[in-house]
Amino acid sequence: MVAAETVFIEHLGQVDAYLGMGIKIVTGLILGSLVGYDREQKMKNAGIKTNVLICLGSTLYTAVSMLGHETGPLVLDPARIPAQIVSGIGFLGAGAIMQDRGNIIGLTTAATIWVVAAIGITIGYGFPVVATIFTLTILSVLRLLGPIYQGFESTKNHRYYHIEVLAHGDIKNYVKEIVFNITDRIDELHEEIVDKEKNIRHLDFYVYLHPKKMRIMGDELRDIVQVDKLHYHQIESKAFNKKYEE
Repeated sequence: MVAAETVFIEHLGQVDAYLGMGIKIVTGLILGSLVGYDREQKMKNAGIKTNVLICLGSTLYTAVSMLGHETGPLVLDPARIPAQIVSGIGFLGAGAIMQDRGNIIGLTTAATIWVVAAIGITIGYGFPVVATIFTLTILSVLRLLGPIYQGFESTKNHRYYHIEVLAHGDIKNYVKEIVFNITDRIDELHEEIVDKEKNIRHLDFYVYLHPKKMRIMGDELRDIVQVDKLHYHQIESKAFNKKYEE
């Protein structure tokens, strides 16, 4: 098989193979980092390194399959290797999903892994601009969809909840970010260092939101790597209001 001298890059057409592979690798590195940074900020298991490696791996596999397709006397199927990526990435996604006390957590992380692989495949086929637009769409969903949905949500069935979190390390800012992604109100957020040597901390706070949203927020908080235990329970609104009048 003769080595390919050119590869396809959208808007540029056929370019030198090394230049084209360089464009694909750099694009995969940048776009994988953008998605990974968002997940890293939210203290998810799949952070920057995981998402970058998934994006680069998908890009490389696809790009190599295209090189084999474009050179040599044999007719190769360029979709065969990417098809294996789609099925193989499911194992990583399944590993990110866990069950904790009847609650399923990690679904968003698993879905993110899946779409990052799709970004890599798109880059590998030579469409970095399309992959960039797709990445910005994903980031918009991860960042903006929750707040937008809150604007249309009725408070008719909202309840008051007392939440307690036991964690190793400082996660106060991450907890606040998750809470404010779901509701615009958080009350009495207290942090207490239980064990200074092991840096074990206890946080407790109150929120007012729909029971379904409470379950979602509970799953998001449990998904933080440093969280050891999470407990929440509904409280009466009268008792809640009385607490703040004292």
